[in-house]
Amino acid sequence: MMKRALYKDLLLWKNSRNRKPLLLQGARQVGKTFLVNEFGNNEYPDFVYLNFEQDPDLKSLFQGSLNPQHIINNISLYIGKKVVPDNTLIFFDEIQAVQEVLTSLKYFCEQTPEYHIIAAGSLLGISVGKQRSFPVGKVNFMTMFPMNFTEYLIAFGEELLADKLITTNSVEAFPNILHDKLLNHLKMYLFLGGMPEVLQDYLDHEDISSVRKIQVEVLEAFKRDFSKYTGAVQAIKTSELWQSIPYQLAKENKKFKYSDVRKKARAANYEQTFEWLKKAGLIHIAYQVNTPKMPLSGFADYSKFKVYVLDTGILGAMLNLTPDIILKPTDLFKEYKGAFIENFVATELIASGNKDLFYWKSKSDAEVDFIIQSGNEIFPVEVKSGLSRNLKSLRSYAQKYQPTFVIRISPRNFIEKNDFINLPLYAAFLMIKSDAIIRTV
Repeated sequence: MMKRALYKDLLLWKNSRNRKPLLLQGARQVGKTFLVNEFGNNEYPDFVYLNFEQDPDLKSLFQGSLNPQHIINNISLYIGKKVVPDNTLIFFDEIQAVQEVLTSLKYFCEQTPEYHIIAAGSLLGISVGKQRSFPVGKVNFMTMFPMNFTEYLIAFGEELLADKLITTNSVEAFPNILHDKLLNHLKMYLFLGGMPEVLQDYLDHEDISSVRKIQVEVLEAFKRDFSKYTGAVQAIKTSELWQSIPYQLAKENKKFKYSDVRKKARAANYEQTFEWLKKAGLIHIAYQVNTPKMPLSGFADYSKFKVYVLDTGILGAMLNLTPDIILKPTDLFKEYKGAFIENFVATELIASGNKDLFYWKSKSDAEVDFIIQSGNEIFPVEVKSGLSRNLKSLRSYAQKYQPTFVIRISPRNFIEKNDFINLPLYAAFLMIKSDAIIRTV
């Protein structure tokens, strides 16, 4: 059973006095349907599941009037059972297939708030941006990502280790035996990634080649979406840009270059494409900041950025990384100039609630991989795939801006010395509460 952290948020939503219909966003295959089905069956006496992509005829339930009671009556007749408001969770899945379903949420919110409704869709982010009749202010939002490292640990029977990590609030070295155990799990996670179907298959069969087949199938599903939900010209651009990302990440300088997608390509050619991939939940973007002041978004240069893929397992499949890499103690961390590690840290930050990513670059070419705004402070973060002690860029930043402390993320254990903190790779998500950690030291 794949336990997801978002389950607790769904419980809070269910019991909220200000509950509105919930829109659950997230890329294809991240486990939205599984989670809501589990939630509906566990937490409600009755559960109604309607998938509008699988069964296009369900659209007729929303034809004519979008009066909520009229729709509920239609659903009751269709399932042969009365839908009782507080006893039933109604789940509209893949609602991007039918615009009327999305529009109806507004009326459910205004006229019949007693009904518990969750709507999900792999390309909801795109619908949200496009539709004029979107129910602004009439829905609650949640976003689901692939399983993060602590969710992976729980799935692999390491609940105590995961809990130890989540509740860590001081920079204190773990016993070496636990540190090594976590690093070994992390190597496996970097290869498998966090797609629930992939992890379940590995748990059931422990067959790496089977896992790679599933990852390739997921990639094919993404590509089908490029064609299905964009025009022919746009689909080609989306595919070109998507294919270029792993190789851009594998460079020493990971700043995105349009010329690496196609010769003489310009930003204007690909603005829509970036927006589509971002809203589909397939990429995360980190923007360059030259002067780290708050809010970081106000000081970002949006023409300079790095692009990360939603999941390291998918990144490995795109690069066709061979499974034997897991057996080599340090190769996976070093492979592709740390592309995997930096991508992993980006996804952990996003899954921990960081909506936007930023990095810092000086005029003299010093670069810090991420800068994090925590409370009223900004902290520089350097990601190291190996055991190098080089802190040149961090020190360059510290000299200029005097942060309370600087953070390195590396395969080393927890270290705290003066203004310097090393967080082990497996504890990257703790950056989000880094100010709380430092103050307990």
